[in-house]
Amino acid sequence: METVALLILIIAAVGIALVAVVAGLVATGRRKPKPLPNTHTDVLGTPPADPDAPPVELSSPPATIEPDAEAVPVLERPEGTASRLVRLRQRLAGSQGTLGRGLLALLSRDRLDEDTWESIEDTLLTADIGVAPTQELVGRLRDRLRVEGSGSEARAVLREELLALVDPTMDRRLQVSGADGKPGVVLVVGVNGAGKTTTVGKIARILVAEDRSVVLGAADTFRAAAVEQLATWGERVGVEVVRGPEGTDPASVAFEAVKDGTEREVDTVIVDTAGRLQNKAGLMDELGKVKRVIEKQAPVTEVLLVLDATTGQNGMIQARVFSEVVDVTGIVLTKLDGSAKGGIVVAVQRELGVPVKLVGLGEGADDLAPFDAEAFVDALLG
Repeated sequence: METVALLILIIAAVGIALVAVVAGLVATGRRKPKPLPNTHTDVLGTPPADPDAPPVELSSPPATIEPDAEAVPVLERPEGTASRLVRLRQRLAGSQGTLGRGLLALLSRDRLDEDTWESIEDTLLTADIGVAPTQELVGRLRDRLRVEGSGSEARAVLREELLALVDPTMDRRLQVSGADGKPGVVLVVGVNGAGKTTTVGKIARILVAEDRSVVLGAADTFRAAAVEQLATWGERVGVEVVRGPEGTDPASVAFEAVKDGTEREVDTVIVDTAGRLQNKAGLMDELGKVKRVIEKQAPVTEVLLVLDATTGQNGMIQARVFSEVVDVTGIVLTKLDGSAKGGIVVAVQRELGVPVKLVGLGEGADDLAPFDAEAFVDALLG
């Protein structure tokens, strides 16, 4: 009996020990390990807190994701007139100086014979001054240098005569202001390819630089590229562009542009027109209609004809056609910086009887400047 009882006690003890071992294993499996101190720096969020770990500082504040906001365009500040005139002198001196230097070299000879005067005439004609102005200039130079002599006086005499030919007395101010609360209305005409639409955008920049409010009318509706180009020019300086679907009646777009400008009380409305020259009758009808429709809202204060200075006599033909169609009040010569034929300034003024008011000096956004007769002549002479 004692043996049996002892055996039962041993079995019971073993059983209790087994139960304790199993219970310990279960408890160990459920216990979470103690987290290690967090030494990782996360710039996108805050690390989990651990009471037993030392505090961890972030290297930069947590980033936050902001809701999308509408981008505000940064408007350009166009260049003022004063600095444009400085560049006018510099660039004209570089491109037009050949003419002046050639003339001075001929006029400074000790003896001015007939061969020399013929060379002077050829030089002037090559520069697109035109036959009549060339003959007039040569005649005046002959008379003066016969009395005053050549050599050192030649430059002063030539400057005076060239300046008289360019005519500094012409009124070259842009008529961009209206009356009786109406905006000034500038109608810009010219063939496609002369830089007409670009010129409209550049004129807007000149006016914005003078703190004038402007509206542009994209009335060259048959060229989608022209409309888009003008819209881009307007966006860059915060100027509204009135436009219509491709093929819209140009007169209706011009009307809406002037109406919008009048209602908003802006200073100036500039209207870009179509530049097709298939036939004069069609051009006359279209431009005539545009002008008539505009003037139901406000008078047209300026009609600017844009000409490519490099086209020479072809540009003169265009000038004649447009002057017969509309009452041109001023001329814009583009690409003058790239041509040594600056005499077209004289020729076109003589042909139309109206002044060159603006000249294009390059491809930059602010490479358009008011024409200055003295600066032009000084540039010719180098």
